[in-house]
Amino acid sequence: MLTKLWPFSEKQVRSSDIVWLDLGDLGDLVNPNGPHEQWQDHGLGLLRTILHQNGILTDLLSTRAVTSWEQLRKQLDGYRMLIMNVRSYTFPVAYRSAQIFKDVNPEGLVLTGGMHATVALDEMTAIPEFDRICQGPGENVIVDLVSNPDSFPRVFIGMGAKSMAEWPSIDRTVWPQPASRHLKRSFNWPLEPECGWGPSPVATILTSRVCPWQCVFCNENSYIPNMGRRPVDMVIEELNYLDETFGPIGSVVIHDSMFFQNPRWLEEWIDKYPRKANKIWPYWAAGRADTVRQWPDLFEALIRETNWDTISIGFESGSDRVLRILNKECTEEDNFFAIDLVNRIGDEMEAEGRKAPVFWSNIMLGIPGETHEDAFKTMRMLKRMRRVMPSIAFYAPYPGSALGNQLIAEGKSLMTKDNYHRFPDDEKVKDIDYQFYRDLLAGKYDDEINRGISASTVETEASYMDALTKA
Repeated sequence: MLTKLWPFSEKQVRSSDIVWLDLGDLGDLVNPNGPHEQWQDHGLGLLRTILHQNGILTDLLSTRAVTSWEQLRKQLDGYRMLIMNVRSYTFPVAYRSAQIFKDVNPEGLVLTGGMHATVALDEMTAIPEFDRICQGPGENVIVDLVSNPDSFPRVFIGMGAKSMAEWPSIDRTVWPQPASRHLKRSFNWPLEPECGWGPSPVATILTSRVCPWQCVFCNENSYIPNMGRRPVDMVIEELNYLDETFGPIGSVVIHDSMFFQNPRWLEEWIDKYPRKANKIWPYWAAGRADTVRQWPDLFEALIRETNWDTISIGFESGSDRVLRILNKECTEEDNFFAIDLVNRIGDEMEAEGRKAPVFWSNIMLGIPGETHEDAFKTMRMLKRMRRVMPSIAFYAPYPGSALGNQLIAEGKSLMTKDNYHRFPDDEKVKDIDYQFYRDLLAGKYDDEINRGISASTVETEASYMDALTKA
């Protein structure tokens, strides 16, 4: 039996005295600033699915589905338990929500987990309204925790599965619905809206949960232990089910931090996806320039045979010096190899009358220690890409990452528990000349940049200010 979810036009029908609160900026499911604000939380989906399969019903609310804290206050009134999955950029929303919950339900209990509990435990424990705090994955502890929270200490270590093969498929009807008539028309719930990567409706999935690299700007390794990858057959079966039940699917987003790893799994995907999927849906997925250079034939086969047509590469920088600062374990030459390979594949596929693959190119600026010339090299690298959707962000020192922890300890981070967020134009580190970067993206240094580009390189004349994305 599933919790009854309420349409945007009706009053919520309560079926439980336990409520799960989906977190995000107020109004993101009413009138969002962009498509990514509408993505659904797979952690919430997995854990609510597990609870419901074990007979523990929860109601669902969302900070994204209200436009004021007073609306949320009225909705939270009367529940005995609140559950939240807290990430660093939702931490300010989480603790304010907990304070409101306790204000209207003084005897109520607040259960929290998520990445921020592992990477910034001191900030979590400083919130008295957080009654229980789970560090690490929660799929093998959530049922016991909700059933008998008094048997757990305030802070405890969660238990995860050894392999994603042990996970149930997410019941996507446990995700929040769009909260306005306008959004409902384009959302395709419980599938998701398109964001420019492929046709709607979109099915978002996970095939792996771990990126094994140790980049100093990322905190994933500090939170997620090694875990076996979801079997290829299970991934395809889930996509076929979603297509038949909620579809037809238009495209797929593979939310893995690193899809292009484990060659044996990828070879099986190449073999089975075109044969067993209801359709060879185009998909977005992430890779690394060095592994593209290591396995170029495998990479090309994935593009040509499985419709991997939006390729997310975390290039970050076009400067070897900055790549070393980031411990990226990639070089300028690795980046150029991947760019030139995709340019060539794209040219050939267009000549064949096929849609060419496009880069979703992750670029980082405002990195401590980066010089103007480093930044110019990064922009030259970006202009080398013939087909690209740039995703440019100012470096953000999140807790749990090596560089983030260092800058926080040195007092150089401008991000605090009160303003963890991902606003694109935000100034995030002290002593960074952000005006230089704004001018750079606005095209004021294009003459300098273009002087360093060879005649054979496609020179793109454009402002990149609109390419700034959340860090």
